[in-house]
Amino acid sequence: MNIVTLLPFIVLIGAMFLMTRSAKKKQQAAAKMRDDMQPGTGVRTIGGMYATVKEIGDETVLLEVAPGVHAVYAKNAIGAVLDDSEYNRIVHGDEEEDEASDTDTVVPDDASSLTEAADATETEDAAPKADLTKKADAAEAATEGQKDGKTDGETDAK
Repeated sequence: MNIVTLLPFIVLIGAMFLMTRSAKKKQQAAAKMRDDMQPGTGVRTIGGMYATVKEIGDETVLLEVAPGVHAVYAKNAIGAVLDDSEYNRIVHGDEEEDEASDTDTVVPDDASSLTEAADATETEDAAPKADLTKKADAAEAATEGQKDGKTDGETDAK
């Protein structure tokens, strides 16, 4: 056999190897993340629900979705284990200290202050604009409308 005929098969096998390798790494990282869960940590499920871990079993996790409300989920349903600060920021709306110090920015209630500067520059630079319409076409359209008594878009149908 010639090496040229085997080259497409070698490339295909190499691509399959690389794809399965990256998928296997992602699965191992997800399994490690789920194994690192401890009671009291905040999690996000694959459905997007935020909850606190109460108990961890072999294949299941008991989550507290609201105070006093518990639900049993499969470990595979945990999409992410969150840091305490991130969980509190998302669920309770707590601001981080860095974000709290950035309150110097003033946002106006309306957009008029944003457009005033643009309006001022437009009036200063305003030059008479050229009329690009054809005078003959405009005159023809006006006389055509007067001939049959109809303007553009009107019909005889009632």
